[in-house]
Amino acid sequence: MDHVAIMRKSWRLTGKILGGKKTIESRWYKSRQAPWDKIRRGETVFFKDSGEPVSLRAQVEKVIQFSDLNPVRVREILRRYGDEDGIEKERIGEFYDRFKDRKYCILVFLRNPRTVRPFNIDKKGFGNMTTWIAVEDIGKIKIDS
Repeated sequence: MDHVAIMRKSWRLTGKILGGKKTIESRWYKSRQAPWDKIRRGETVFFKDSGEPVSLRAQVEKVIQFSDLNPVRVREILRRYGDEDGIEKERIGEFYDRFKDRKYCILVFLRNPRTVRPFNIDKKGFGNMTTWIAVEDIGKIKIDS
């Protein structure tokens, strides 16, 4: 499978991934959503900032899924993995406030981030607000320029 992770542009996370300061991509949900149970070691994640083309890719090293979260477990996950997730220590509290009521967390450990020649994707059928797309082959949603 190939995956597209759509990132909040204002957080500048794609630069952290490329620079090696962010080696985990985390997703926090109230209910199970992609990539839950859809991503495996060795697969490829393509990254794009919202409103921008895909510009980066990385390989999946491993995946950890957490369910039935509560505020205590959320805090533990943030403390243990926050640095690798690109969260500065002084901002852990801010992210705790954002995620404390989430029930699911998936951590995708990344390796070998590389830039790619920028390309757009067709999100039709995935929903305008989707932030993660899992497809058999990126070529199926890639728009050639």
